[in-house]
Amino acid sequence: MKKPFLLVAEDEASIQRLVCENLEAEGYRTAAVDHGEAALRAAQDVDMDLILLDVMLPGMDGFEVCRRLRKLGNRTPILFLTARDLPRDRVEGLQAGGDDYLVKPFHLDELLARIAALLRRVGWEQQPITGQIALGEGWVDLQTRDYCDHQGNTEILSPKEFGILKLLWDANGRIVSRGEILRKVWGNEADPTPRTIDNFVVRLRRHFEKNPAEPRIFLTIRGVGYRLELNSR
Repeated sequence: MKKPFLLVAEDEASIQRLVCENLEAEGYRTAAVDHGEAALRAAQDVDMDLILLDVMLPGMDGFEVCRRLRKLGNRTPILFLTARDLPRDRVEGLQAGGDDYLVKPFHLDELLARIAALLRRVGWEQQPITGQIALGEGWVDLQTRDYCDHQGNTEILSPKEFGILKLLWDANGRIVSRGEILRKVWGNEADPTPRTIDNFVVRLRRHFEKNPAEPRIFLTIRGVGYRLELNSR
């Protein structure tokens, strides 16, 4: 079985060496760079399974690297590593297209757990269903995360929006609990709550429901979770 290939973009030599050594001890393959432009090139030149991206890189910072990769269509999972722990920094990282955020100093066990969770999530998201699916008067591409909303506007779903949508689609009309969504879409991340899930479902309704206040596609099952209305397909 091919070992996952991880890019470590970190300018502090001691942290870069420590992370790479421990990742390789766990069976991963690694490549390391120490500035933003090199991270952008490496992520484009080599098919990586995951990118560990320091936010405060010299030259081009990690947020900008992430934005450019997403603009180029690169969907490789990105885990930000940073000493910046303000809520606005976390929000900026997620809005840039990042998948997770770990604050320095971190425990190696937590880093390894988050990497494993992201790789599991990607494996699940990339299971057989591919191509476009219809949602109301819009559609979503399950391979690229591109979508067209009910007004005809095209954009890209965030990783969490896509994760919830695919989980509901895979359920084939079954009710999916908030707990299952947390486990499969958020994995080992510490921050999310059931209310966080509700907020992401509201976003999906805004994309695809003509009247988000009276949803007909993304249905709430009070006290349990959510269900995708199959007639919307």
